[in-house]
Amino acid sequence: MIDYSERAFIFDMDGTLVDNMRFHGAAWQQMLLENSIEADAHEFLIKTAGKTKREIIPDFFKDADEARLLELGLRKETLYRELFLPERRAIDGAVEFLEAAKSLGVKMAVATAAPVANMEFILDGLDLRKYFTVITTADDVSHGKPNPEVFLKSAEKLNVEPKNCLVFEDAINGFEAANRAGMRSIGIATVNSIAAILQFDSVVEAHLNFTDLEPQRLIESYLPFENYAG
Repeated sequence: MIDYSERAFIFDMDGTLVDNMRFHGAAWQQMLLENSIEADAHEFLIKTAGKTKREIIPDFFKDADEARLLELGLRKETLYRELFLPERRAIDGAVEFLEAAKSLGVKMAVATAAPVANMEFILDGLDLRKYFTVITTADDVSHGKPNPEVFLKSAEKLNVEPKNCLVFEDAINGFEAANRAGMRSIGIATVNSIAAILQFDSVVEAHLNFTDLEPQRLIESYLPFENYAG
């Protein structure tokens, strides 16, 4: 019998488990406008998705002290949660996929650039936390994506080798981070097109959501058990 606990699925959260990136974009845009800075929301997301706000905000507020940077970050996240709350739901097929993976015994983690408050807003607000034995947030890492730290730290906590982990991502920085971590990726096309996602080295498949994805097929295709003859 196959022991699926030797394999792991690591999920980005924003844009992957929930289709919320346009709300992040709108929140960034509003916070910046409040401070007389104009930015295109979609372009902003493409460039910054996967990075922590500690890395993003100083690019716009170079002279701000730590207290001011914290204030700006809290304002952006408050705006995001207010905007997304009426639309908050898991992406199509995600819950069914998580249930199927859990029933197989696959280890699962969330690896997100989001702060703890946003992680709780999604995972607890949608009752998804129960599927994950490991959760790694922006508070747990020194560098956001494309640095591989968040994925490598999640694999270490799961006690699964990076080569035996499959990443689920939506962002360009996330695909690069997975590649640097030595992990393959399944792309979820909530921000970038399927064609654009498939150009990245770590990406083996890209889909609009989880409805056509089956955990067992993905493991057999991309995380095979070499010594299993069944």
